[in-house]
Amino acid sequence: MSDTPELPDLLAGGGMPDLGGLLEAAEQMGQQMMASQAEAALVSHEGQSGGGMVKVTVNGSMEFTKVTIDPQVVDSNDVEMLEDLVLAAITDAVTQVNANAGGGMPDLGGLLGGMDLGSLLGGAE
Repeated sequence: MSDTPELPDLLAGGGMPDLGGLLEAAEQMGQQMMASQAEAALVSHEGQSGGGMVKVTVNGSMEFTKVTIDPQVVDSNDVEMLEDLVLAAITDAVTQVNANAGGGMPDLGGLLGGMDLGSLLGGAE
């Protein structure tokens, strides 16, 4: 993966933790998170309702970029149905974005190496 040491290695030895290494690891995690967020912002998701009669496109930054409504569902006597279809398509699109949001994030468990930090942080051992 990288040359950055994992947290258990930085805290080993019973002495003071390697603060420089901790800062380096934290900086690397921050960079990985920013890269993941930038990548997610480029991905578009399409929510649908009414069997695809209403479609809404949103990117990973939650910017809605397109709404498509099939003319067959436009009924001036039943605007409420169209409103419900649009809302359902938006909800579907947001659900897709949220489902994919964590996919590219760095694995924090690997950095901690399964270590219990309770005693280090003043908690019970």
